[in-house]
Amino acid sequence: MSPVPDLVIHDGRLVTPGGIIEGDLAIADGKIVAVGTPLADAKTRVSAKGKWVMPGGVDPHAHIEQMSGMGQWNADTFETATRSAAMGGTTSVISFAAQASGQSLASTVADYAARASRGAMIDYAFHLTLTDTGVAGFDDDLATLIKAGHRSLKVFTTYNIQLSDAELLHIFGRARHSGALVCVHAENDAIIAQARQDLIDAGQVTPRDHARSRPRMAEIEAVERICRFAEYLDQPVMLFHISTREGAAVIAAAQARGVPVWAETCPHYLLMTHEVLDKPGLEGAKWMCSPPQRTAADQDALWDALERGTLALVSSDHAPYRYDETGKLAAGADAGFHQIANGLPGLETRLPLLFDAMVSKGRGGPEAFVRLTSTAPAQLYGLQNKGALAEGMDADIVIWNPDKQVTYGANDLHDNVGYNPWEGHIVTGWPDHVILRGQTLVQDGTFLGTPGSGRWIDRPALSTQPNATTQKADLA
Repeated sequence: MSPVPDLVIHDGRLVTPGGIIEGDLAIADGKIVAVGTPLADAKTRVSAKGKWVMPGGVDPHAHIEQMSGMGQWNADTFETATRSAAMGGTTSVISFAAQASGQSLASTVADYAARASRGAMIDYAFHLTLTDTGVAGFDDDLATLIKAGHRSLKVFTTYNIQLSDAELLHIFGRARHSGALVCVHAENDAIIAQARQDLIDAGQVTPRDHARSRPRMAEIEAVERICRFAEYLDQPVMLFHISTREGAAVIAAAQARGVPVWAETCPHYLLMTHEVLDKPGLEGAKWMCSPPQRTAADQDALWDALERGTLALVSSDHAPYRYDETGKLAAGADAGFHQIANGLPGLETRLPLLFDAMVSKGRGGPEAFVRLTSTAPAQLYGLQNKGALAEGMDADIVIWNPDKQVTYGANDLHDNVGYNPWEGHIVTGWPDHVILRGQTLVQDGTFLGTPGSGRWIDRPALSTQPNATTQKADLA
């Protein structure tokens, strides 16, 4: 440790990998250099008396400056999205470098890297979204990019960017060879297509009908299939946005067999039900996402799966579209659910919602909150030096005021979406002070970051052993 730290946060309740410690935390040159040790000298001292000191949030699932499968750009740039993330206590994000039809993977990554380097104000990495395996040089590009630090891949089993089973198995095999984790949006496209067409034929096309257009069986079948693919090839897989109790049960059964499968869920599945879609006119479109919100019984099952470890983490699945003609209403005021962009903003609200539920209301406690929102995503996705308060780690820190109560308003987020899907929801606990690599990003509601100050996070590939045993150990 340097003789005089740059910053000491003193008298806080520190949530560390070894437990909760009452004491000080010291920062020098952007790194944590001491945890728990009382320190009198520092260039700057910040009191955290009566507050929680936790690692900055790691959100491993966010769509930023990206075109949807419907050919529609989402509302956020890297500047607006990462500003919003920081205001909610998130200091690292993994968004998507989404391949367009006919585009090479090298060109895809170059495009997104340019956007992020121009605007990002927190640290970032990319999942490579694979949609066109037939482009020239696909396999070579994929291996090169994984080796260069892009160690997670995203594939779909639905939408017009879905891959066939044969293509999925090919990607699984390439990932296994190169040392990458495969992330999957798992819903059965045929089940969805039939349910959607039946509703359209019956004239039942309002936003509240959206939930029925994506039946729970679509998730259950696809999750089971992907678990079997992972088992067949012994390839690590992350299943995105699990929404049903049956989906969680399938994952638990696969894990019990030793399948290298992990899974996540999101706040809107833990804290909303499909009833949120039942609004006058098209207003319910604000809450349309895929998979849709389910039932109270599913909520209970997902919380239980988090507590048991079946679900490893909670992401935002930030997918921002404005409620106007540039976003949700692009098809007009009489659009059906099948013509409305799916997704809702979540980068800024993920942590306060979960702090309220887990810390303030006691559903898991502060250590579980940190594990699910910071430590586990950093470890699973290879974000070295992120996600924990420990010596040598990046000084990404949030000081939480456990007593501050906030009622979300109609349009009080710092993204570019124009509405807050949690309007009227009351949270207790608020990120008063947000620090990235030792530099203050947010203090008492004021944002202090600058565009382009975020850094790309290099993530070394997983083991490239002939089997995935070492990969599983790396992830675990």
